[in-house]
Amino acid sequence: MSPIIDQISQFISNYYIDPILYDEGYNVFNTVTWALVLGMCIFGVMKLLDRLKVTIDERFILSVIPFVLAGSSLRVIEDAGGFKPPVQYLFITPNIYFAVFAVTVLCLVISKWIQKAGKVEDYRTAFAILGTVWTVANIVVLLFIEDIVRPTVPILIVGAAILLTFLVYKISKYGGYKLFSNKLNLSIMFAQLLDASSTIVGIDMLGYYEKHVVPSYLIDLTGTAFVMFPLKLMIFVPVLYLLDTQFDEDEESRTLRTLVKMVIIILGLAPAFRNTIRMAFGI
Repeated sequence: MSPIIDQISQFISNYYIDPILYDEGYNVFNTVTWALVLGMCIFGVMKLLDRLKVTIDERFILSVIPFVLAGSSLRVIEDAGGFKPPVQYLFITPNIYFAVFAVTVLCLVISKWIQKAGKVEDYRTAFAILGTVWTVANIVVLLFIEDIVRPTVPILIVGAAILLTFLVYKISKYGGYKLFSNKLNLSIMFAQLLDASSTIVGIDMLGYYEKHVVPSYLIDLTGTAFVMFPLKLMIFVPVLYLLDTQFDEDEESRTLRTLVKMVIIILGLAPAFRNTIRMAFGI
C-alpha cells in the first residue's frame, strides 16, 4: 500500500469508522460530512415523498414524530447494551438514521396501501399508529432490561422546555413579531429547547458529556451547558426568519420549506428524547 493510500485509509478510519465502532461521537470532519449528506438527502426525500403522493404539511409532520421517538428509543436500547457486534453498529449514528428511515418509508408505503384498501380514511392515521406501536415496543424492551432510576428527569426537562418556549412566544408577541405565532415555528423552538434542556440536565447536573463539536467547544469555553439556550436562539430564530421570508410562494418552494422545518424538528426532538430517557433509566 502506497503512503498516500495508507494516509487516506488511516484518516477514514480515525475520523469516520472508529467513531462508529467505538461510539466516540463527532469530530469536525464527520460533522461536516454528515451535514452535507443531510442536505443532499432533503432533496432526495422530497422527490421520494412526491412519488408516493405524500403532502408535506403539518399533519404529516405530526404523523412522523412517533418514528422520531422510535428511533431515539431504539438508540437507547443500543446504549443499554441491548445489541451486540456487529448488529450494534447498525444502531450507532449515523447508521441508525438510515435504518430508521428505511423502516419509516416502509411503514409509510404500508399506510398508503391500508388507505387504498379502504381500511382507514387517512393514511397518516395508520402511519402514526405504526410509529407509536414501535415506540411503545422499544420502551417495553427498555423496561425489561433496565429500571427507571430518575423519574423526575423527564418532568424537569419537559417543564423547562415548555416554560422557555412560552417565554419566547410571549416576548415575540410583546415585541410585535409574528414569527412564533406560527404553530410549526413554535414547535421547532420547543423541540430545540427540549434538546437544550436535556443537555443542561445531563451535563451540569448528572455528569454526562457532549459529543457534538460546536456545543462541546462552547460548553468547555463557558464552563456550563446553559450556553445551549442562547446558542439555540441565535441559530434557529434567524433560520426560521429566513425560511419564512426568503422562499418563493410557489408549491415546490413551500414544500421544501416545510420539509426543512420538519428536519429541524427531528434534529432537536431526536437527541432530546434519547437524552431524556437515557437519563431516566440511568444509562
